[in-house]
Amino acid sequence: MKVVLFACLFAVAFARPDGDAEVLRDDRVDQGDGNFNYAFETSNGIFQETVGTPGSAGQSNLVGSYRFTDPDGNVVEVRYTADEEGFRPESDAIPQPPPLPEFVYELLAIAEQQRSSGVQFDEQGFEI
Repeated sequence: MKVVLFACLFAVAFARPDGDAEVLRDDRVDQGDGNFNYAFETSNGIFQETVGTPGSAGQSNLVGSYRFTDPDGNVVEVRYTADEEGFRPESDAIPQPPPLPEFVYELLAIAEQQRSSGVQFDEQGFEI
């Protein structure tokens, strides 16, 4: 286990593109009851802030954001929520799928109409 941890730390240190980055801000507050927040920022443009609260299923609910500069020099910011419904990031940098073709909406409407009228199909797709 120690070897794996050491190898991971070594890989992170070796892969670090800006070894001269300095911590500009490091604020941490933990109330001990599941409520916490932290924020940090480095001189190379990395920034992260997170607020945590206790969740209904025993997990921590998180709301936060992080920002960094990509290899092309563009600033990328990601806002996120993580809770009972999973991790939900939002960013202009996250690729979006193309819109669905119109026939998909028509097929979904037909399927909903069949469901509401009680039509059922067997495992081979034939109407029962």
